[in-house]
Amino acid sequence: MDEQTRNVILATVLSAAVMLIWFVIFPPPEPPVAPDLPPAASDTAGTPPASGALPLPGADSAVVQPGVAPVDPNAARNTALTEAPRIDIRTERLEGSISLVGGRIDDLSLRDYRETLAPGAEIVTLMSPEGSVGAYYALFGWAQGAGMSIEDVPNAETEWQVESGDALTVGSDIVLAWTNGSGLTFRRTMSIDEDYMFTITQSVENTGAAPARMAPYGMIARHGEPDDLKGFFIIHEGAIRQTGEELNEVDYGGLRDMDPDPRWGAAADVTAVPENGWIGFTDHYWMTTLIPSPEQSFTAALQYDATRDIYRSTALLDTVEVAPGARAEVTQKLFAGAKEWETIREYQNEKGIYRFVDSIDWGWFYFLTKPIFWVLHELNKIIGNMGWSIIGLTLIIKALLLPLAYKSYVSMAKMKELQPEMEKIKERAGEDRQKLQKEMMELYKKEKVNPASGCLPILLQIPIFFSLYKVIFVTIELRHAPWIGWIRDLSAPDPSSLYNFWGIFPWDTPEPGSILALIFIGILPLVLGVSMWLQQKLNPAPTDPTQAMIFAWMPWVFMFMLGSFASGLVIYWIANNTITFIQQYAIMRSQGYKPDVFGNILSSFKRDKPAEPEKPPKK
Repeated sequence: MDEQTRNVILATVLSAAVMLIWFVIFPPPEPPVAPDLPPAASDTAGTPPASGALPLPGADSAVVQPGVAPVDPNAARNTALTEAPRIDIRTERLEGSISLVGGRIDDLSLRDYRETLAPGAEIVTLMSPEGSVGAYYALFGWAQGAGMSIEDVPNAETEWQVESGDALTVGSDIVLAWTNGSGLTFRRTMSIDEDYMFTITQSVENTGAAPARMAPYGMIARHGEPDDLKGFFIIHEGAIRQTGEELNEVDYGGLRDMDPDPRWGAAADVTAVPENGWIGFTDHYWMTTLIPSPEQSFTAALQYDATRDIYRSTALLDTVEVAPGARAEVTQKLFAGAKEWETIREYQNEKGIYRFVDSIDWGWFYFLTKPIFWVLHELNKIIGNMGWSIIGLTLIIKALLLPLAYKSYVSMAKMKELQPEMEKIKERAGEDRQKLQKEMMELYKKEKVNPASGCLPILLQIPIFFSLYKVIFVTIELRHAPWIGWIRDLSAPDPSSLYNFWGIFPWDTPEPGSILALIFIGILPLVLGVSMWLQQKLNPAPTDPTQAMIFAWMPWVFMFMLGSFASGLVIYWIANNTITFIQQYAIMRSQGYKPDVFGNILSSFKRDKPAEPEKPPKK
């Protein structure tokens, strides 16, 4: 492989990287979805297999029509919270309430997280009651079996009575009860741990004369797409389902495209889960998940009701028969909170929730993203700052790649030394490409130079770069994590801007994501551009003028393109370029080459002259 071929390959790889980064920043817009609306659903979901009908939430919800005046979200939520009697949820990490109508968990906020970094910002609201904008809630119940009617079992509109408990707190459960008037008494016991896990135990006691057949279920309902939907292909947002054999991820567009299923009264994707399953919805940083017992078989259904724009994840457990005088009981868990790696891993390892850590979207390069995050997490436990931890991670990665980098930099130095001889070969060969390639190969063989060795470190850096980008973008541990000074959120772009000379002038910085924000970049992107330029000056310049021009502009193009990337990723790239420059400079000096980076913009390389021997003293 001659130098020109190597440069073409390198240029192709860099171009592909540029295109991929461009599509990360500016993903193509999704085509508008216009689903075929089925006939209006009744108050039930049809007849799922081996059970009766599931009561559907939202039967009285109005379909949002174009042109309707916008509703104040806070006012709508506050009004909805007053329409039913409630019992409070109070822990160190959660606050909210449970509606006694339907026994729904439909009011939940995360006390550890704020919507923004602004002083006095509201805490993150995860779940909201029906009637509020973006209603999002969990409910539990029993689907009636053969010989029973929907009035015989509690449904989404049943008003429960508090049998015991004043509020749901850690160590203090609540028990709700309801009697159907026909000999069946239903109870629901709810408990919560110190993090984000609810435990819901449903029981039914039959004091009647006839057996009763019914199937317990849990359901998470979401009215419309979330307002903060990112829509990046880099992260999954939507429904998530673990079947015990595979993890299914379906975004909201995929849910809308599901085929209608008359048994469920809506578009549905239904699968049987023999064991180790869970199902729910995942956002960028938050998640709600229904988790039956690991050994429990159930039917996992993803649904979309187009008439009311409601998405549902349902875990329908096996039908039970309760004989007269008998009692049946079943337990499910509900995770509702932040996707914290350490918390979720503890639920997986200590509570036996099968592969629960996979609820975090690790991506195709999971074999890199998982260990990269683990190292970053452990470094942060030692250092106490994610920004410095990213720099520490970069040092570790560069140390691991040093043996390969050493060979690459030595080869690049030798390639620069051979450039005058290569130019002579090109002049002798003229247009004879075969002769040129043959003489080049002979030269490489004679000098023991591998022209492709300089490409391998770059190729290895690409999956590492995108894996780290995935980690920084996806994991909540970098959300609102500060570094130094003005960098207060490593998951967000550098907030400084050339537009106001980095805070010298009093006007505000451009809106993130706008054209001005892309042009008037911050301090970190500028440092990135300079670090890339310095690193480039140590590499042999391409002999082809077009390639040389492309490479000359590459640092400044990347500087503007990466200006809107997360600060944590830009810090990594700056640290990587700086360490690479130091390594390459030191290795070249050790080989007898003196890179003249600052004295000559064309970066000439000069062979160190050996010291002249001292002359013997005159006699």
